Amino acid sequence: MGYIEAKAVIGTNSWGGKAYGKAVRGSYVPDSVIKDAMREAVKQGLMIYDLARDYGLGKAQKMFGDLAEEIGKDHIIISAKYTPFTHYKRNCVRKSLEKDLADFRRSYVDIYLLHLPADIEQHLAEIIELFNEGKIRNIGVSNFTLEECRLAKRILDKAGIPLYGVQNHYSLISREWEKNGLLDWCKENGISFWAWAVLEEGMLTDPRVKTKFSLMKFFMNRQKRKMFELYRVMIAVAKRHDITVPQVAEAYCVNKGVVPVCGCRKPKQVRELAEAVNVKLTSGEVRKLEEAADKSGAKILGHDLFRFAVPK
Repeated sequence: MGYIEAKAVIGTNSWGGKAYGKAVRGSYVPDSVIKDAMREAVKQGLMIYDLARDYGLGKAQKMFGDLAEEIGKDHIIISAKYTPFTHYKRNCVRKSLEKDLADFRRSYVDIYLLHLPADIEQHLAEIIELFNEGKIRNIGVSNFTLEECRLAKRILDKAGIPLYGVQNHYSLISREWEKNGLLDWCKENGISFWAWAVLEEGMLTDPRVKTKFSLMKFFMNRQKRKMFELYRVMIAVAKRHDITVPQVAEAYCVNKGVVPVCGCRKPKQVRELAEAVNVKLTSGEVRKLEEAADKSGAKILGHDLFRFAVPK
């Protein structure tokens, strides 16, 4: 498979067991419902899934492999990651990828990302080896700064391999990667920019809809009180386009040339994501959303949230 054009990606960080779902996400969604969501994704043409070994407290990947086997996995595009929590050790990426492939019941992954900018040259060298062996079809990076992305591109260019994509945190209230030039650099170089947490773990959803308690929502409450005006604008835009408030946040990313990675556990969430991809916001709507977001000063997940995890 060559270059993969992505409009939206289904995230799996919210997948996992009962305890994880209830405590962190506010609710547990049975495997049968997630399986229905995967079937809906086939209907909607959303074929790309974003995975990592630590998602769902380590349960998401095996769960995905089991469900994909049941619904038919040949059409599914997998984006996986190597997360370097320690400095580089020979074969560390290979061993991790082999575990991934066993979980996925596949002989290759379509996209493979270096999840943190640790020992970039050494880790990418091993990823390139696996690419040349056919176990990886496209290479990307995640949580990298602009300079780190440039370094990664130079390393891959030397090997004759394009940098497929960059996956960083980006949302209506977290646009630092746009302001510091990374998003423009990606566009100029034909590199796909994927955004995780585009809904800010539920903060960019409809405040009028009551949800169950979760650790995420507990930490969001203070920030949400700052966002009255932003919610007012989002609700108005949603009404104008006959969509939901979360779809406004998703459509905003798409209209900025960003690929939204959204956690989908239910068929309804898949359908809404597929619809949001096709919503065309006016320049005036984008401007009003950004102005309200900037005035709110609200933050929950910093754009460089995981820098602390990069080995020194």
